[in-house]
Amino acid sequence: MIRLVAFDVDGTLVGRDLSIAKPVRLAIERMTQAGITGCLVTGRMYRATLPFARELGFAAPLICYQGAAIVDPSSDEILQHAALSNEIVRELAAMTERDGMHLQLYRNDEYYCEARNRFSDLYASLAMTEPVIVPSLREAFAYSPATKGVIVADAPEAAAYAEKLHAALGDRAYVTRSLPEFVEVLDPSVDKGAAFRFVAAHLGVPMEQTAAIGDSWNDAPLLAAAGFGIAMGSAPAELRAVAAAVVSDLEHDGVAEAIDRYVML
Repeated sequence: MIRLVAFDVDGTLVGRDLSIAKPVRLAIERMTQAGITGCLVTGRMYRATLPFARELGFAAPLICYQGAAIVDPSSDEILQHAALSNEIVRELAAMTERDGMHLQLYRNDEYYCEARNRFSDLYASLAMTEPVIVPSLREAFAYSPATKGVIVADAPEAAAYAEKLHAALGDRAYVTRSLPEFVEVLDPSVDKGAAFRFVAAHLGVPMEQTAAIGDSWNDAPLLAAAGFGIAMGSAPAELRAVAAAVVSDLEHDGVAEAIDRYVML
């Protein structure tokens, strides 16, 4: 029996138009009416996640920033926060500056970058919030940790840069990809699976009574942690490898299929 379902947001619940399809909304309504709790688990900032939770009527803690922040949507209380250390932040800022990559750093549910360009515009359009422009990220974060760092690049460059960051940072940071253009750098204690375990325990739900649905590389820890992991049809091989089932893609309402086939048993 499934009592708690984790939903990734981008590429799973919504596409780049940021709308939830009617069949998916109706399936989630049936699920919640049956007493099954929904939980959003995303790389998004809290402020960019809350509107979707409200639209779906979810009251469970929101897992944001790939799990670096877990927030109660009813009170805005931060239940858990694991920031990227200042040492790694400074190293990341220096490395991306040297390599000419677009970096964004996050603090207090705002994100900072040095210029508006097509990469910041892409992120802003999806996050539904604007960046804080600063002359120097190195100076703005000289003494501060960051909830996370994000490098935005064209998809092939993002894939290559993720490998470069893996090699440079090793086990001192968690490097993952969410959308094909985004490379995300977080504290090594952070991933969606660990955060989902925290929320399940907070709600008193055993992990074997949970399910999770995701579509991208960063969802692999989430699906591995859940009692039943479901990959969207667009998922890369790395995610399919840890999934118990694969459903249709976003355009074919894969979340509705997942709920009807594997959650509402």
